[in-house]
Amino acid sequence: MLHSHGVGWKTRLVLAVGMILAIVFPANALASGGGLTPIGMTVDSGEPATEETPTPGSLECTTSTETGLRTCLPVTAAEFVLGAAAPPEAAPPAVKAAIAAANLIRTRPYIWGGGHARWSSPGYDCSGAVSYALHGAGLLTTPMDSGEMMNWGVPGKGRWITIYANAGHAFAVIDGLRWDTVGDTEGTGPRWHPEMVSTKGFVARHPAGY
Repeated sequence: MLHSHGVGWKTRLVLAVGMILAIVFPANALASGGGLTPIGMTVDSGEPATEETPTPGSLECTTSTETGLRTCLPVTAAEFVLGAAAPPEAAPPAVKAAIAAANLIRTRPYIWGGGHARWSSPGYDCSGAVSYALHGAGLLTTPMDSGEMMNWGVPGKGRWITIYANAGHAFAVIDGLRWDTVGDTEGTGPRWHPEMVSTKGFVARHPAGY
């Protein structure tokens, strides 16, 4: 588990700026994102994103003019800071925006149906919380339930963002941290979790290029 000890002012500044941007531009993160395949994850269906599926329009991957070989920058996971997620400076803007949006609701309670009637809600359910983060990144215009998420995007794990869904539950892994409404010792609700859970019985999907 990652802790906040030793977190520098740059990380705290990035976290604060990200939250401000999510407030001012909640659904206008027009830049592209990349993708992360967290270590140790297994899924039952779909193909994982690879270095051949880079972020559209980004400099994440380059091709050598001499050798013709394609290389991609490694993905650095977000830090878990006082219950919030702090992305690295190198993270694509859309990924930062998704994280900033999620940070805004990370202390809200679980409310069944929360986040579906409208984006601003006193509480969120599982798919409502995931939809809110995707909306903050400019990747979603209408909230989805967990069943709809099973067919959203591209099959398999993403390099930065992966949605895990089945008929009864949905959660996301964004830049290496789990965004989920269950698993909190202090109660349920949208929270960041440094630890991963089993994905057995879930379908993995990701935004194209992420």
